[in-house]
Amino acid sequence: MLGFTIRRLAQAVPVIFCAISLLFFLFYVLPGDPVTILSGGTGRNVPEVTRQNIEQKYGFDKSIPEQFATYWGNVATGDLGDSLRDDQPVWDKVKQFAPNSIRLAFWALVLEAFFGIGIGMVSAVKRYSVIDTVTTLLSTIAMAIPVFVSGYLIIYVFGITAFQRGWPEWIRFPTGRTPENWAFFFFPADEESFRRLVPPAVALALIQIAVVARMTRTTMLETINTDYVRTARAKGLTERSVVFKHGLRNALIPVVTLIGLDFGTLIGSAVLTETVFSYNGLGSQIVRAAQFRDAPVVLGLTLVVVIAYLVVNLIVDLSYGVLDPRIRYDD
Repeated sequence: MLGFTIRRLAQAVPVIFCAISLLFFLFYVLPGDPVTILSGGTGRNVPEVTRQNIEQKYGFDKSIPEQFATYWGNVATGDLGDSLRDDQPVWDKVKQFAPNSIRLAFWALVLEAFFGIGIGMVSAVKRYSVIDTVTTLLSTIAMAIPVFVSGYLIIYVFGITAFQRGWPEWIRFPTGRTPENWAFFFFPADEESFRRLVPPAVALALIQIAVVARMTRTTMLETINTDYVRTARAKGLTERSVVFKHGLRNALIPVVTLIGLDFGTLIGSAVLTETVFSYNGLGSQIVRAAQFRDAPVVLGLTLVVVIAYLVVNLIVDLSYGVLDPRIRYDD
C-alpha cells in the first residue's frame, strides 16, 4: 500500500501543474485588462505613466513565458504571491477562507453519506413499496431544485418563519454569518456556531443526497440478487447481517467513489451556497477575484481546491481495500 500511495502522490504533481498552468494561461485569453481594472480606468483614460508603474510592480511588463516561470518558481518556494486588489498575501487568504470551505464541505459530505446511503438502502430493501415510491419521488424533486432555490427556502422556513412563529428551538436556525468558534478543525465549539453551519451544509448536500440515494439503491438491488447473498440467507443468517455485511458493504464501492469525487466538487462549487448564506469560503472568493482579474488569488485558492480533491481521491482509492477484501494494493 505504501508503494501505491507514493505512486499516486507522484502522479498528482503533473495533474496540479497542468490544472494551474491551464488556468494561468486562461487569464490571457479572457477579455479585460488587469492593469485597467487595477487603475480604476476604462481602458482609454489610464495615463501611460500609471500603466507602466502598475505593469512594473506586478510583473506585467514581462513576457508571458517569463511570468509563467516566475510564478512557478515562487510556488516552488511556498510563495503564492500577493493579491492585486489589496496587496494581501494569498497565503493569508488561504488560511482565512480554506478552513471555512473544508468544514462546510466536510459536513455536507457527512450528511450526503449518512442520509444518501441510508435512504438508498431502505429504498432497495423495500423496493416497489410505498417507502420506495416516496423516496424515489423526493429524490427526483431534490435533484431538480437548484441550490440557490433550496437555500432561500431553508432560510425562509427555518431562519425566518421559525423565529417569527415561535417554533421549537431545535428547528430554528440563524443564518447570514459564517460560524467563527470551533473546538476542533471540523467541530463547532458552541451551539450557536453549529446552528449557523447546519443550513448551508444542508443546502449544499441536498442534491448530492438524492444522487447518492439513487446510486445506493441501484447498487444494492444488484448486490442483493447475487449468489453469495442468497447463500448467506440459505445459511440462516439474520436479515440485518445479510443486508449490512454482505449486501451494503459490497455495494458501497461505486457509492464511495461518487462521494469522494463530490468532496472536491463541494469545496470548489459552493459559490451559490456561500453567496446565499453569506458564507466566506473559497468558492465565493475565487469568483470575486476572477471578476477583478486577480490572478494570484484565483490561482492560489484553486491550487488548494485541486490538492484537496486529489488527497480525498487518494483516500477513497485506499478505502477500496477495506470495503472489498479482494482488492489489494501490492507493493
